[in-house]
Amino acid sequence: MTGAGDGSGDATDLRFAYHRAVAPMMWMLVACGTVELLVTHALIAFWHPTAALIVSLLTLVGLGWLVRGLLLMKHRPVLLGHGRLVMQVGTIRRVDVPLDAIAGIHPSIDMQAVKRRSVLNLALLAYPNVVVDLVAPLPGRRGIATIAHRLDDPAAFATALERLRASS
Repeated sequence: MTGAGDGSGDATDLRFAYHRAVAPMMWMLVACGTVELLVTHALIAFWHPTAALIVSLLTLVGLGWLVRGLLLMKHRPVLLGHGRLVMQVGTIRRVDVPLDAIAGIHPSIDMQAVKRRSVLNLALLAYPNVVVDLVAPLPGRRGIATIAHRLDDPAAFATALERLRASS
């Protein structure tokens, strides 16, 4: 069993995976980054070997961070329970929302709306299939009033969220 501090939540929390929907495009980003690393290293090394080494090391650190985040997506699902919703995407981003702060849920969002500062898009490179509207912007979170995510089973999530909101 995993600890409470790792983002895995309580044993009674409902868990909703997102790695099957989000991870494939992120792995493509890692593949493109690897190709970019090799090509850039070869080109820069031709004129400045030291600069090529520095750029390559920085790129490797970035790719390592991305791979770690991708691998942890399976172990850090979206959590629902105990009067709260925890929307997260690996170790990249996490937001805790009390259930009474949720105004509603719907299955899609206009792509122009996703780009607004008030929208937290946790779907990363995928198109969101779950959109949670908040009653008021989250305090201390640059005015976030909407959270968008791409879940593997959005219908089950919507049903569970509505059931929990109705019972509280």
